[in-house]
Amino acid sequence: MDGLMQQVPLTVAALFERAERYHGAKSIVTAGPAGRQRTTVAQWAERTRRLAGAIAALGASPHGRIGTFGWNTARHLELYFAVPGTGRVLHTVNIRLFPEQITYIVNHAADEVLFADRSLLGILGPLLPTFSTLRHLVVMDDGAGDGCDVPAGIAVHDYEQLVAAAPAAEMRVDDERLAASMCYTSGTTGNPKGVVYSHRSTWLHTMGTMTADSLGICERDTVLPVVPMFHVNAWGLAHAAVACGANLVLPGSDLSGRAIADLIVDERVTVAAGVPTIWMNVLPELAGRDASRLRAIPCGGAAVPRSLSESYREALGIPILQVWGMTETSPVAAVCTPLASDALLDEDARAELRTTAGRAVLGVDVRIVAPGTTDPVPWDGESTGELQCRGNWIAATYYDDDRAAESFTADGWLRTGDIASIDPSGRVRLVDRMKDLIKSGGEWISSVEVENELMAHPKIKEAAVVGVPHPKWSERPLACVVVQDGESLTREEVIDHLRPRLAKWQLPDDVVFIDQVPRTSVGKFSKKTLRDRFAGHPLPE
Repeated sequence: MDGLMQQVPLTVAALFERAERYHGAKSIVTAGPAGRQRTTVAQWAERTRRLAGAIAALGASPHGRIGTFGWNTARHLELYFAVPGTGRVLHTVNIRLFPEQITYIVNHAADEVLFADRSLLGILGPLLPTFSTLRHLVVMDDGAGDGCDVPAGIAVHDYEQLVAAAPAAEMRVDDERLAASMCYTSGTTGNPKGVVYSHRSTWLHTMGTMTADSLGICERDTVLPVVPMFHVNAWGLAHAAVACGANLVLPGSDLSGRAIADLIVDERVTVAAGVPTIWMNVLPELAGRDASRLRAIPCGGAAVPRSLSESYREALGIPILQVWGMTETSPVAAVCTPLASDALLDEDARAELRTTAGRAVLGVDVRIVAPGTTDPVPWDGESTGELQCRGNWIAATYYDDDRAAESFTADGWLRTGDIASIDPSGRVRLVDRMKDLIKSGGEWISSVEVENELMAHPKIKEAAVVGVPHPKWSERPLACVVVQDGESLTREEVIDHLRPRLAKWQLPDDVVFIDQVPRTSVGKFSKKTLRDRFAGHPLPE
């Protein structure tokens, strides 16, 4: 017996139309070199329809890829909806990738039009001759930077002139299975891999971020996505805020601790999301200021140190909310929201639970298996295995890439590359990336566990732990430490701090002091860079 319900396509266009109809008075604020620009959702929606008309007037293919190379701004938000709203595919290009990777993904995606902030033309300009499919460059004047040389065959346009001259276009997509957007992974080995999100997956992921046990984004919120719009859909916050009518605050190019703190305080932000390194810099800038409207600080991209989360709880009354996901998961897959039973625990026990990735959100299934198999590992909080997931907003394969077999199982699960345990309540605890585990004398050492203990030292600002070759033990851990400004530490002081916290065989064999932990294009610690740098580092006997 079939159900007798209507079937209306789940599309980005539907999210847009709801915002236009219900939330026209809500605000969108963009920070920039000339100050903050303010608009309403109604004004933004009218411009978005004109932008859709402008893209059609440029002759973009009906399902063509439209690239963006920009900061978090209202213009970028217009592109988020104008492009997929007319059946085309939004390709957000990560501005922090290596130049050869940018060339690869623009050509691999076959971008026809590229929208770029003027302040980024210094990065983009030298690469334009390498783009084989690009026919139009549209410059968005964000108040900074200079122009660039453009090769013959690429027409240059001014964004505002295009929008002003174009008629408003209809926003309609009839097939929810069509591609809405695409984003490339930021892996440190090989070329990035393309993940293509459908209208259906985007709509469902948007609903997922709005549930109370996830991020709970709602009309009463003012949302500050510090996480870039050029990386994995700004964690779904741009779509969710528009869909439910939350006010949006977009930080532009200035992501300094002071600038983000000013936005949180001045704009009365309730939800602010970014990677741990952002929140390390913001906290001292909030001292003595009114951030009382903040109700949640979603944080992902790397494990959140317990010390950082507790510092926020002590200063603001709310700990950091750990979120886990990846490009292939749209990205929100697990959120560490508290359970009712947590209220029975003391503060120390609750703090320890907050270091987990939390439980898979409704719409995502997870499992842990013995690496290289489909043999299940028990959910006892102790046993570990490879974390795998599936669901309606989880990638099924990569775009035009023969490496997909490495990342997806024969029975349809995504192999995340994370080693994890799951406790009886379903909380996922990430032990380490498979590639970052340190194999020492037959035992596995979690670099994340050692890093968390290092970060608990009040004089340590950042720390990363990598394995370096050892003639007897195969690998041994090396601690790479950044000391707080104005402080000093010795190797012995660091090791003494760790002795009561770790087993003897887990202790780093040595400590090196560095100025800064190198980052990947999305702000994660680049342990590959450290491994390469210290591969020949001599370890004490």
